[in-house]
Formats: sequence, structure tokens, C-alpha cells
Amino acid sequence: MSDGWRRLHPLTPIVRGGRVTIAVVVVIVPSLVAGRRGGTDGLVQLGILALVVVAGLVNWLVTRWRVDGDDLQIETGLVRRRSVRFPLAQVQAIDVVRPGLARLFGVGELRLRMGGSSGGLARLAYLADREVEPLRTRLLALAHGAPVEDEVSPGLRRMVEERLVARVPTGRLVWSILISDVGVFAELVIVAIVVVAFVSPGAAVGLVSGGLVWIFSIVTLVWRRFNQEYNLSVTARPEGLHLRGGLVALTEETIRPGRVQAVRMVEPFFWRRLGWCRLEVDLAGRQRAKGEGQEARRALRAVLPVGRREQADALLDRLLPARPTELAPPPPRVRWKSPLRYRMLAWGHTDDCVQTRSGRLRRVTCWVPLEKAQSLRRVQGPLQRRLGLASVHVDTAGRSVRAVLRDRDEAEADGALVDLAALARAARA
Repeated sequence: MSDGWRRLHPLTPIVRGGRVTIAVVVVIVPSLVAGRRGGTDGLVQLGILALVVVAGLVNWLVTRWRVDGDDLQIETGLVRRRSVRFPLAQVQAIDVVRPGLARLFGVGELRLRMGGSSGGLARLAYLADREVEPLRTRLLALAHGAPVEDEVSPGLRRMVEERLVARVPTGRLVWSILISDVGVFAELVIVAIVVVAFVSPGAAVGLVSGGLVWIFSIVTLVWRRFNQEYNLSVTARPEGLHLRGGLVALTEETIRPGRVQAVRMVEPFFWRRLGWCRLEVDLAGRQRAKGEGQEARRALRAVLPVGRREQADALLDRLLPARPTELAPPPPRVRWKSPLRYRMLAWGHTDDCVQTRSGRLRRVTCWVPLEKAQSLRRVQGPLQRRLGLASVHVDTAGRSVRAVLRDRDEAEADGALVDLAALARAARA
């Protein structure tokens, strides 16, 4: 195509159709082959199939893309033409996504996550597998201001060098799900159904029928976690941490240190007995975007779905090298307000990062880079006022993770509010 314009892969309409494509193959095509073409049902099905094919073909024909200087330009639309430029200098990350159909047909999608409050998203869906990685490397080079040649230069080769930091074994992932909050709840539901079935089969049928929505939701949550985190590996690259994993849909994502709004470590009660933890990051550029599946719309990304503490520390050293090493316990009188949470409460800070710890049965530790702090709030409830306590909230743009200095002495909370505000201004400067 002239002027550097290129089209997406010819199989794009089939892969983009997703569930519609599967429905056509499973339902409509067999019924047409079975010989019911002469009836009204056959004509309706044939018309639906023709509309799906024509709509997909037209969408593919009117969509084109090119790299124009330091911008990625995408044009689409038949009646209303739409041309969008994405400055590569504002790219937060470039992810590679391969859903089940995409892997079947040998194609992949590039998602360019842009900076800014809107969390813009540029999608090249879909490209041939052989084009995905070279194009990603080229766009990353342009985003970093590196020279780009027709052949892969030594500088670009260095960009794809990587070193394995952590990998999640399948057996550990399965056990972690079984003893997680969702897993334990699902097991209790199954046990309850089995017990009721032995006592009264009729009641068991009613129980299953009445709670079908809840059962389906639980199964979906368990499957989604397993599907997303299956065979997840984390490697260190020059541009950041590279995550790759998935069972049906294979996803690759790069986390640059500048994207991290906050980090959270979760240690459920049963996990702590095994020395396991879960590490999640709140990222810039992961807001809900049109065209993404539900699993990709969440702001939090698990960089370590389940692992040992030394693995989490290795990842934290790369994400937050200047995190606190010592935490201050709460005042003894907090026992009267939070007897179960008291032993978990602690906080600390450096010039660049604040860390908090809380939880009752599930221990949660949060880290917030002070340069990402958007606001600080001092909160004091009625019981806290009586005990001379207060809490300080450190909010970020991500809004999924916040550091809370919970139940501190009033004088300590007031001092922390002033100190953290000054440190946040200095970190941003």
C-alpha cells in the first residue's frame, strides 16, 4: 500500500468476531449443511451469516495503519472516517495479546497503552505472528528515541534481552486457588450441595436451581484466575518487567517502573502457613478501555500470583528499590479498638516511598511511591477521637490501592501528614 499504509491480517474479521465466529461454526453452518436451506429458518440463518461476513470484510477493508515519524496512525470507518494519531513518546507499554482464536489462526494483537488520565489505548488487532515481535520492538525503540533500521540493530537486540525473575508452577497455582478466599467458598458450596443431596435429593435440586447464578459466578471467578495466571513468567528486560502467561488467551505485558502507581502484597491466612504471598501492581494506562475483555479491564495486575517471599522481594527490588526497611508498630491502646488487627498494623517511609500494613485474617502490605501521591487525608472516627487516634490516607491516581496509616497517635498522624506532603512535593520535583 502506498505512503506506508498497511492493512491488518486478512483473518482479522474471523478472530475479532470471537463468540460470533464460534456460534456461526457451531450452530449456523451445520444446520445449513444438514439440508435445511429451503425453509424459512435456513434463509434467516443464511442471511445472518452473509451479514456477519460482509460486515467483517468491510471493517477490514476500511481499516489501515502506518508508522508516520514518531506517531502511530490508525484510520477506520466507512461512512464516518476516523483517523487517530498516537504519539509513541507517550507510550506507557506495548502488550501482546493472543486470544484462543488468535492462537489457532497464528495471529496476535498489539495494544499500546498511552499515558494520561484517560488511559488511551491503540489496538492493532490482528497481525501475523511473525510481524508482532519485530513491530513491537520497533515501536519501543521509537518510544525510547533509539535509532531504527530495516534490519534489527544490536541496540534493538539488547532491548529484547531478558532474564527470568519468577515463574509460577501450575501445581502451586492450583493449590493457591483451592485455599484462597474464592476457592474455600466454592468448596463449601460444593460440600453443602453434596450433603443436602444425601439428606434430601429434591432439596438439592432446588438448592442448585435457586443458586445457579451464584454457582456460575464462583466457577467463572476460579476459571478466570486460573486462565489468566497459568504458566505466568516474569522476566527482566531493559525496558522493565515482562509478564507472559495464560492458558487459552496468551498475554504479554511490560511494566515500566514509571507506570507503577502502587504495589500491594496479599498474604491470606492459609497462605502464610506455607510462606506464600501474592504481589499486585496498580498501573497507569490500565483503565477500562473499549474493546478489551473483562479480565484486561482491571487496574490491578498480578506480577506474582503466588510465590515465596524471596521471589516477591526480588520483584520489589526492581519495582521499588527505595522502599522502607523498618516499620513502626501502633500505640498499645489500639488493642481496644482493633484487637484482631493490632498485630498487623504498621507503617514506615523513606524519602521516595511510604509503606503500610494492615489486615485481620488476611495481611495486606501496600507501597506507594510518593511521586505518585495525589492527595493526603487525615480521617478520625468517633472511637478514634475518644482514644486519641487518627488515620492518614495516601491516595493515588490508580484508586485501586492506597496506603492507609491506620490508627496512629494523633500527634504522629499530624506529623506524618505534614512530612509526607513535603516529601511528595520533593519527589515530584
